[in-house]
Amino acid sequence: MSDEKKSDDYAVDMPMLDRNSRAFDPPPAPRQASHSPISNSPILPILSYCGSSILMTVTNKYVLSGVDFNLNFFLLAVQSIVCVVAIQACKSTGIITYRDFNSDEAKKWFPISLLLIGMIYTSTKALQYLSIPVYTIFKNLTIILIAYGEVLWFGGSVTGMALFSFGLMVLSSVIAAWADIQHAIRNYGHSSSETAKQISTLNAGYVWMMVNCFCSATYVLGMRKRIKLTNFKDFDTMFYNNLLSIPILLVCSIVAESWSSENINKNFPIESRNNLIIAIIFSGLSSVFISYTSAWCVRVTSSTTYSMVGALNKLPIALSGLIFFEAPKTFASISAIAVGFVSGLVYALAKVKQQAKKGVGLPTSNLTMSASSQSIRDGLKS
Repeated sequence: MSDEKKSDDYAVDMPMLDRNSRAFDPPPAPRQASHSPISNSPILPILSYCGSSILMTVTNKYVLSGVDFNLNFFLLAVQSIVCVVAIQACKSTGIITYRDFNSDEAKKWFPISLLLIGMIYTSTKALQYLSIPVYTIFKNLTIILIAYGEVLWFGGSVTGMALFSFGLMVLSSVIAAWADIQHAIRNYGHSSSETAKQISTLNAGYVWMMVNCFCSATYVLGMRKRIKLTNFKDFDTMFYNNLLSIPILLVCSIVAESWSSENINKNFPIESRNNLIIAIIFSGLSSVFISYTSAWCVRVTSSTTYSMVGALNKLPIALSGLIFFEAPKTFASISAIAVGFVSGLVYALAKVKQQAKKGVGLPTSNLTMSASSQSIRDGLKS
């Protein structure tokens, strides 16, 4: 039946309406969704994602680089509180959505929150002893552990190109460690007590970094298994992770950290106390910024572009350590950053090629994205 016939069948005679009446006016045209060229441009979300990543790393380093800062559990507790308050405010205003708290789901997710605490605590300890460039370079080693963990537990595979990128990651870490030690010897001499102290600090950082890599890989692999039971999306994960972490971190801070007035004044000197508090709050908000801007990147770009942005993002983060802090600026340290940067690019390309081989060809629409990226996208209301 044609559209004209349908309208004839359901025609209803109406009395003549006055032309000045509102009822005589034709109905307005359907409202088209507005597409702001700024919000749909890939430049702004990519820059926002990189900026939020740099902001989080730099603010954490600023707080942790204070003289004898030792309230790491308290720092993480405040960051978790800020994060929960921020995402709850975003949910209340309709910017994001996530499921309400459920005690059964909390019990299932609690082991993952414990793994997260181990990961972020060891991360703060490593960042406390190492420079941002070295920390960023060594963080790449986590990718190797996750890749082989997926091979063991999820039937994943490692291509030759990915294996080559792993070799570059290890090489960049060796160069970075050698550059740090050589810089300490060059500055203080071979036999001075200050040199021994600097090398001891670096060794402590390397140990914490190694522990952090294992904790990070365990957290990611454990979360991947657990998320199948709960069907969490990323904002659900963020909410439960931070909410469940708060009481544990506060208890650890009270039990394991000194809360004497002398220690508080040492951690928060009067002359820089306000700046430190602002930095801690900003570092907590940065985790929300990273999640939102990464979802923004996924929404306006392809998953391939997003994965490349993640690889390219390592360079500005490493450079921020050279700009904002007194990280060694030597040929070896710059070379380590360059090799680490290339290793990230090679790994991203390896993953793109691996995904392309699984399909018939490169899709031009409905681009495949990671489960994590898809879940962030689902958590946002467009």
